[in-house]
Amino acid sequence: MPLEVRNLAGGYGDRPIVEAVNLALAQGEWLSLLGANGSGKSTLLRVMSRILRPQAGVVLLDGRDIHQLAPAATARKLALLPQQQIVPEGLTVHQLVSLGRSPHQPWWQWELDAAGQAQVADALHWTELEPYRDRPVAALSGGERQRAFLALALAQAPKVLLLDEPTTFLDLHYQLQLLELLKRLNQQQGLSIITVLHDINLAARYSDRLALLRQGHLWNVGPPAAMLTPDHLRAVFDIEVALMQTPVGLQICPLATAMPAPESAPLQPTLM
Repeated sequence: MPLEVRNLAGGYGDRPIVEAVNLALAQGEWLSLLGANGSGKSTLLRVMSRILRPQAGVVLLDGRDIHQLAPAATARKLALLPQQQIVPEGLTVHQLVSLGRSPHQPWWQWELDAAGQAQVADALHWTELEPYRDRPVAALSGGERQRAFLALALAQAPKVLLLDEPTTFLDLHYQLQLLELLKRLNQQQGLSIITVLHDINLAARYSDRLALLRQGHLWNVGPPAAMLTPDHLRAVFDIEVALMQTPVGLQICPLATAMPAPESAPLQPTLM
C-alpha cells in the first residue's frame, strides 16, 4: 500500500477532530473523502500529509512511518495540493513548477539536472501550461493557477497525490477540466490519488472508492455504488436523496434535509 493509516487520531492542540480511522490507499487508486462540514476531511488529509502530527496511530508511506521520514524523503513520494495556495510574487509558471524538483536535488544545486528539466517539461505538458511557461503566476486565471500548482506537485514525481478541495472557486468548466486531467494521470501514470471533495456527484463520477466521514469517524468506505445509498447519505449528510443512473454512472438528486442521525458507532472497515 503506498499510503495507509492505522487507528489514526488527529486535530489541533489536545482536541481530536478525527479518531480511530483505519484506511488504506491501493496502488493506482483514486479515493475521495466525503462528509459534512466539520466531519474532519481536511484534518485527516493534513495528518496524512504530515502537516499535522497524529495524536494517536500512525501514517505509513510505503510501509514507513511518515512522521519518522525526512521532509525531502516524504516529498519525493507524496505531494499535496492544498485548498489555498500562496501565489509567490514575481515567479513565472516555469519557475514555480521547477520548485517541485527541490526534494530531488542537493541544497547547493540551483540548476536543474537533465532529469529535473524533463520532469518539469512533462508536468507543463500534462497540465497544458507550455504556452504559459513564461507568464507570471499572479497573472493567471483561477483555473490556470490551479493547474500551475498541480504542475508544481507533479514535478515532484510523487507516487501519491493529496488534493484538498481542488475544485473550490472553479466554475463547472474548469472543475471538469481539472478532474479529467487527474483521471488521465491516475489511469495513464498510475498515480494514486486522495481528494477531499464537497460535490458528491463529482466524487462518485471520478473516484474508485468513497470514504464517508461523520463527526470525525470513518462511517463507511467502498465503491461509489455501495456508498451512494439513501441510508448512508441520510446518516452522513442529513439529506434525503433520489438515485439516478446517468451516462456518467450513478448520481444523486438531493430532495430535502433530514433529521440528524442519532449517535451510533461508526463502521470500521477493513484496510482494503
